[in-house]
Amino acid sequence: MKQQAMTQQDIKQHNLTGEAGSKDLVHQDAFAPWRALLHQQLADKALFEQARKAAYAYLDEQTSRRVSPDAAALEALSQFDEPMPSGPAPAEALIDQLHAIGSPATIAQATSGRYFGLVNGGVLPVALAARWLADAWDQNAALYLSSPIASKLEQLCQDWLCQLMELPQGSVAGFVSGSSTAILCGLAAGRYRLLERLGWDINRQGLAGAPRLRLIAGQHAHATVLKAVALLGLGTDNIEWVPVDEQGRIRADQLPKLDATCLLMLQAGNVNSGAFDDFATIMPKARAAGAWVHIDGAFGLWAKASSSLRALCDGIEQAQSFSLDGHKTLNTPYDNGIVLCSDANALRAAFAASGSYILYSQERDGMAFTPEMSRRARAVELWAALKFLGRSGLDDLVTGLHQRALQLEQGLRAAGFEICNQVAFNQVLVGLANDDDIPALIAALQADGRIWVGGGTWFQRPVVRVSVCSWATSPQIIEETRAAFIRAREGLTQQT
Repeated sequence: MKQQAMTQQDIKQHNLTGEAGSKDLVHQDAFAPWRALLHQQLADKALFEQARKAAYAYLDEQTSRRVSPDAAALEALSQFDEPMPSGPAPAEALIDQLHAIGSPATIAQATSGRYFGLVNGGVLPVALAARWLADAWDQNAALYLSSPIASKLEQLCQDWLCQLMELPQGSVAGFVSGSSTAILCGLAAGRYRLLERLGWDINRQGLAGAPRLRLIAGQHAHATVLKAVALLGLGTDNIEWVPVDEQGRIRADQLPKLDATCLLMLQAGNVNSGAFDDFATIMPKARAAGAWVHIDGAFGLWAKASSSLRALCDGIEQAQSFSLDGHKTLNTPYDNGIVLCSDANALRAAFAASGSYILYSQERDGMAFTPEMSRRARAVELWAALKFLGRSGLDDLVTGLHQRALQLEQGLRAAGFEICNQVAFNQVLVGLANDDDIPALIAALQADGRIWVGGGTWFQRPVVRVSVCSWATSPQIIEETRAAFIRAREGLTQQT
């Protein structure tokens, strides 16, 4: 059978009749017809053209469609429900189904500029294009020998990020899925180093019988800190909670006495208010005591790149580990998390792995700095975003997000809404005179579909939580957002 003529019907027939003759198993090739079909798909590019057209159509409608799916789009998802198929399905039909049913059921966050939830960034076109190419490469970024290009770009991104954050010479980076894993990495490195100084090898001896470490965090620490502490076996009940001020910043004057057994967790960007801890005051104390400091800066650490905001990060370079996300403020595609660590040996030791088949090199072997061995080449789109923007473009991007948050704050305040936080970076918390009206206000805004905002709790009060995190959010979109808030509030008034 000629390769060009192979179809999935031919495969069905092959499965029914089997291979001719009575050859022994070693000479049979059960996958032969599939292989021919797959080579044909690679050669004629029709599937890729179909997916490209669908992707272009999806991107084209981002500015005009609802941000969140409507009821019909969500109901249509039931069309995916079926038993596992017993035989082949047409590839073209699969792509059609994904676009026709899947695309309308997405959240339009990539380039709409109207999604303000979860601190989700948009996506820079160049980073998306680089991701598409990297997906075709399909690299395993575990080792230099499994992907020289991934290793090279990881090394460049590491160097650039350490320069940007002004970290000490020899600092390293690990490229992971997001800040949840990056926090885990930073605390694992800290756990290793603090115990090693106390004469305990956590890798060999485990936690049973280990010297006790002290965990210290502000009362507004992100939930991912709790997850990391639990996963590392350190116990969330052991956290010494420090009071926070009215913006959610850890109270430097309320810190317990630090020592060389302390893992201190600080924030560059409170997940609700966007506020930054007072690193300039806290870090000298921590360093003098020999404590390990991890800074959770998922979106906020990028303030270091802004000429007008960088003072928020004064003192961070004295910390030992950091977590941040490319897919937030930098606007890379998902998923793109980063752990930075000034103690390279501690990070390596925390994730040491060996095996008869693992061939380390003299170049960068990325798996040495992350929990994963097999990993996709996330540094490709990270490198593309950083190179495309450069220092000046990154400054403009980060500063611009802050400007749009200030614009929204001023516009809503002038319209009579309560702004519950000082807008230090990109977060705006909106309140009403009657707290009980907040859920209805959020529901009305989400149902309207022109923007998407979420809710939160701020010092026991319900608030509307707005995260300005997309390059596509223009001054005009902020004005439209302000108008949407006013319409939603008027709707509540009419209901009463």
